[in-house]
Amino acid sequence: MALTPIAVAALALLAERPMHPYEMFQTLLDRHEDRVVKVRPGSLYHAVERLAAAGHAEVAGTERDGNRPERTTYRITEAGRDALTSRLRELLRAPAAAYPEAALGLTEAHNLPRADVVADLSQQLDALRADAAVLTGLIASVRERDVLEAYWIEADRALHLRRAEIAWLDTLITRLTDGDLPWPT
Repeated sequence: MALTPIAVAALALLAERPMHPYEMFQTLLDRHEDRVVKVRPGSLYHAVERLAAAGHAEVAGTERDGNRPERTTYRITEAGRDALTSRLRELLRAPAAAYPEAALGLTEAHNLPRADVVADLSQQLDALRADAAVLTGLIASVRERDVLEAYWIEADRALHLRRAEIAWLDTLITRLTDGDLPWPT
């Protein structure tokens, strides 16, 4: 079974301790991992069920709290730990492909008037700056709480990439605005 991003996130949580899927969902949100993995309660429940069916996770117990529905807690299996280790090593060995939509937009931007491209890229620049501000705040927050850096190195990487994107995009917009970059008519 090839591990999807949500399956990797779920197994990583189960490697920490047994959890039920809703607790896993809340933990991912609390850690802002939804910035990295598209996570919805339904998709997480499905991922955990697939992991259990594949032998990567198993039921650790079921409990009921008052009138709430039963909650099934899962734990990682040895096969799950091996699969997680293997997939993480694969992910760390090779750079991930960028989102094709971003590259496609830039590749075909010459089909638009220069002024439209400048306006649209300026909106993107504003969004990147806002995202960098959020990341800066998240990193400051975890540092204040003395969270071990190993748990948030992706946020640091993302912030550095955002800063590089901001610098590159700012230069591109300036070149387009000043007419320094030739543009088809």
